[in-house]
Amino acid sequence: MEDSESFKITQSFISTRDVKAPVESKFEIPERSIQELFYANSDEILHEIEKEIGLYIGGREAQLILRGDQRKIKEGKKIIENIVSLYQNKKRIDRNDVSFIINRVKKDIDFNIVELQNKQVSIGSNGKSITPKSSGQSHYFDAISKNDLIFAIGPAGTGKTYLAMAFALHYLISENISRIILTRPVVEAGENLGYLPGDLEQKVNPYLRPLYDAIYDMIPYAMFQKFVEKGAIEVAPLAYMRGRTLHDSFIILDEAQNTTRGQILMFLTRIGYNSKTIVTGDITQIDLPKTKESGLIVASKILKNIDDISFVWLGPQDVVRHPLVEKIIKAFDKYDRE
Repeated sequence: MEDSESFKITQSFISTRDVKAPVESKFEIPERSIQELFYANSDEILHEIEKEIGLYIGGREAQLILRGDQRKIKEGKKIIENIVSLYQNKKRIDRNDVSFIINRVKKDIDFNIVELQNKQVSIGSNGKSITPKSSGQSHYFDAISKNDLIFAIGPAGTGKTYLAMAFALHYLISENISRIILTRPVVEAGENLGYLPGDLEQKVNPYLRPLYDAIYDMIPYAMFQKFVEKGAIEVAPLAYMRGRTLHDSFIILDEAQNTTRGQILMFLTRIGYNSKTIVTGDITQIDLPKTKESGLIVASKILKNIDDISFVWLGPQDVVRHPLVEKIIKAFDKYDRE
C-alpha cells in the first residue's frame, strides 16, 4: 500500500468521527520498515490503538498525528514508542504483542517493554525464555536474582508462581542446585491426607496443580517425568517438610497465606546451604479458620527488616491475563455495580 493511500484511509476514518479534543501531537517514524509496519493491512495497528485508547490517528510516511485529550495522547505515544522499540529489538511483531503493549501502558504509563525484554531467564540452552511482564514482575525478577529468600505477595494472575518456577527450572537444568521442592499447605484436607486414595503423589497432585501447569508450559512432560523419577523434582504437602533440612535445593512454598504461624516458622527453618526459597501467597484469599492468623501475614511483619530477605508486593497493575479475560471481569464488575 502506498503511503498516500494509507494517509487517505486513516484521515477518512478520522473525519467520520466528532473530534472534540483540540490537542494534537506528532510522532516521527523515520525507519521505512516501521512505517510499513504501521501502514500494513489498512493501518490495522493504528486502528487497534485508536479503538483501545480513544484516540484519532492520522499518518503519512514518517509522521503520525495523534488527536485526543492530553492523557490519551501520552498513552498513545507511549504505546507507539514501545511497538517501535520491540520491533527494532525483535525485527518482528504480531497482534498479541500489540495487545500486550496496549494493556500494559493502560495500567502503567511508564511501561518499557525493552527494559523487560533485557531480563530473561532461560529454561535450558535451547528452551523457552521467560521475561517479566510488568514493573512489579521486573522487581520480583531482580529480587530472585539477588536474594536467597523471597516473599512474593499479590493477587492471582500476577506471575508469582510462574516466575518462581521459571527460575527453579533454570537453576536445576543449569546444575546450580540438585533438586526442586514444591510444597503448599493442604488446607482443604486439614493437612491429614491419610484417608485420601492413592500414594502421596496422587494425594497431593490436585493441590499442586498450578505449579504443574507452570512446569508443563516450560518443559516437555517427558523431561518433567525424568526429573521426578530421579528425585530432582519433589512434590509434597507442607506437613511433610517437618524434621527435614533442605540443602542444595530450590524450594517453592505456594499458597502461603494458608499457613499458620507455626507452619511458616517450621518451613523457613528447613532452609539449608546453597538453597533458594520463594514463598508466594495472596493475603486476600485466606482459607484458614478465622481464629487462626495467616503465617504469611505474620512473617511479613516480623521479617520485613532483615537483610537478604526480600518482600515483593504485586498488585492489580501486575496482573497478566488474556485481554478477553480482562474484558469479561470488567463486564461482570459493571453488572454487579448496576
